[in-house]
Amino acid sequence: MRKLTEKRVLVATHNAGKLEEMRALFGAYGVEVVGAAEMSLPEPAETEDSFLGNARIKARAAVEATGLPALADDSGISVDALGGAPGVYTADWAETGDGRDFGMAMERTWRELEAIDAPSPRRAQFRCTLVMAWPDGHEEAFEGVLPGQVVWPPRGREGHGYDPIFQPDGHKETLGTMTPAQKNEISHRAMAFEKLRRILA
Repeated sequence: MRKLTEKRVLVATHNAGKLEEMRALFGAYGVEVVGAAEMSLPEPAETEDSFLGNARIKARAAVEATGLPALADDSGISVDALGGAPGVYTADWAETGDGRDFGMAMERTWRELEAIDAPSPRRAQFRCTLVMAWPDGHEEAFEGVLPGQVVWPPRGREGHGYDPIFQPDGHKETLGTMTPAQKNEISHRAMAFEKLRRILA
């Protein structure tokens, strides 16, 4: 595993929340983080059918555009009874043409489970894959997986996305009822971040 020795890293995201998370993580190791929006980078088309593939596309595009080592992530929810859907299309299921509506996406998920009379518990996982890419072509990948089940009706207003219908294993409530601090202790992204720390020593 290659250690990150560079002191400046591009994080290939236009999401301000994710960028702040990364700044806090890298900042503890004296690494400056710059975001894709600050570098006026377009968002590349995510054409792969896996989280790893799409994270690689974003990381490689950022490296090629800037010459900096770059970190990218792809994440979403995979429901077993739906063949892993929505998976890499997690955000797409919420697209309305006028912004994202995750209430609609959650309803679609439950409706499709009901349509096939999927047995309970309706198993699912939140997945996050991080890819760190260097200008010389080297890459390191880190995955975090949070297992649980899809429940209905939605519970809680915390978090975002599909959190209100996802109940993690070992918990009686959904991610939507947890505070950000509670969620960050167990989340798929937190697991991937913890693995990423190995290259920051």
